Formats: sequence, structure tokens, C-alpha cells
Amino acid sequence: MRAIQFAEFGGPEVLHEVEAPDPVPGPGELLVEVEAAGVNFADFRQIGGFYAPPGSLPHIPGSEVLGRTADGRRVMGFTGNGFASKALITEAQAVDVPDSAGAGEALALLIQGLTAWHLLRSSARVRPGESVVVNSAAGGVGSLAVQLAKEFGAGRVIGTASRQDKRELVVSLGADVAVAGSADGYADRVVAANGGAGVDVILDAVGGRVFAAAQEALAPYGRLIGYGSSSGEKAPAVDPGVLTALNISVGGFWLRPLMSRGAMAPLAELFELTLAGKLKPQVGGEYPLAEAGRALSDLAGRQTVGKLVLVPSLG
Repeated sequence: MRAIQFAEFGGPEVLHEVEAPDPVPGPGELLVEVEAAGVNFADFRQIGGFYAPPGSLPHIPGSEVLGRTADGRRVMGFTGNGFASKALITEAQAVDVPDSAGAGEALALLIQGLTAWHLLRSSARVRPGESVVVNSAAGGVGSLAVQLAKEFGAGRVIGTASRQDKRELVVSLGADVAVAGSADGYADRVVAANGGAGVDVILDAVGGRVFAAAQEALAPYGRLIGYGSSSGEKAPAVDPGVLTALNISVGGFWLRPLMSRGAMAPLAELFELTLAGKLKPQVGGEYPLAEAGRALSDLAGRQTVGKLVLVPSLG
């Protein structure tokens, strides 16, 4: 099979296309012919050596795929080696995907869609009428969180994004307003966008100085939920004295450890909303498998919107 592999840690330049043996399914596993593989910021971090390294190098990255089994089922699921023309997924977590759903749109619901759902429902526990700020709102999680926040009854949704074209996209997806997301002046811009009042919920994947500034934009009883650190900046220590003085809460969310605890259940609702046209997953680009490095460079450089996928059939 064709696969993308890295033999040393580094940037996207360490990725190379190779011919590798077909994976052999063990008990409870399905072998799928990959139609599309999701590209995530976690892949960029893995090849850079920021996450726990794989058992041995060389390694095929990629954490999610959609494809067909030998008996014709179209399924998607989590994997450990998804940047390839064939991959293994766990049968118990395989999700059947209707033929009417685009591969990129369906994959957008797996990691990004579930993360957005749980950020709003499980972590922030957004109540009808509350104000919600979504940082990096043009990205994979953010673009879905904006739409879901409205669907779940948020009173005012504010998105942040780095460029004007991205802010225009965020508004087109349902945000009431979109502002620049840089750390300098962050709290002032967010509060102004909320009519001069602090906000109830902020969802943040940027980390660093933006995460620190977000605390100052919260209303009493406000909740700041972090779920990433795309800025690469060292996260500031959370000062309990500040939380007490402002009457705010800070939390975190990571999807992967929750997969064995029913975290995938909301996929049924996400597919229902998507097929009904109430949720529109954004596919920011389809790349040939051989151009995995370019896809990751574009993603890390914040040049994209929505979900990125690798498509082996493109060459």
C-alpha cells in the first residue's frame, strides 16, 4: 500500500511517501480502503515530537479515516496510521457513513464535531441565552462550534479569527459578529462585541497569552474552556486568586481519553443536523496523499479553514 511515513522528528519536510505492507486486521479490527484521511493539528505535533513518540520509527501518522471494508461498508473511525491507502479501525467504534455524505464533511464530524459538541454541552454546559465566544472560529472545531452554539440556543455568538476573510466566513456561519483574535486588546474587543458586557463562555484552542487574556473578558460565573495550544506559547499558570476575584471558572477538554466513556454518542445528532442542512461542516481542502506535508504546513500556518483531508485517489 501507499503510505506517508516519517523516520525522524521534525517539520512537514520529514514526511515521505513509501510503499508499505498492507496492515493485517486483528480481532475486533476492520481493514478499510481509505477514501479520505483527516488532517489534524495533532499530526503536526506528533511528527514534531511534541507528543509521546510512537513505539518505533519510522511511523505512519494519521488518526482518522473514512473508507470501505471488503464487504462494501462505508465507515469511518479512529486509527493510528491513517496517512495511507489502507488502514485499520476498531470495529466497535466504526461509524457507518451514508453514501450521501461527503467524505470531508463526515470526517469533520468525528474529531472536530465531537469536540465542538462536548465543549458546549459537556464542559461549558451552555444555557439558552448565554453569550459564547469561539476562538479560531474559522477552523475545524471553531466553524462547527459557532453553528452548534446557535443551534443550542446561545443568545450571542462571537467568533475570533486572524484575517478579515475568515471573519466574514464566521459571520456567514451564524456568528453575530467576528473580531480579531490576537492577544493584544483581546478582552477589550470581545467585551465591546458583546455590547460592553463580559461574556458567559469562551472556547479556546490558541492557549498562551490569548488564554490568559480571555479570563479578563468573562462575566461573573463565566467559563473558559481550553482544548488546545496552537500558538505554541507556554500556557500561563492559572491563579486561583484571579478566579476567585472574578468569580470565573477555567476548564479543559480532550476528546481522546473519553472515547471509551460514550463520547461518540453525539455523532448521531451531528449527522442528523448535517443531513437536515442545519449544520454545515466546512471542508477547507482536499490534498493528494503525497502532499501530506503541504497540508500540514498550510494547517499549521493558519492558511486554511474548516477540515482538511488527504485523498489517496487524487494521486
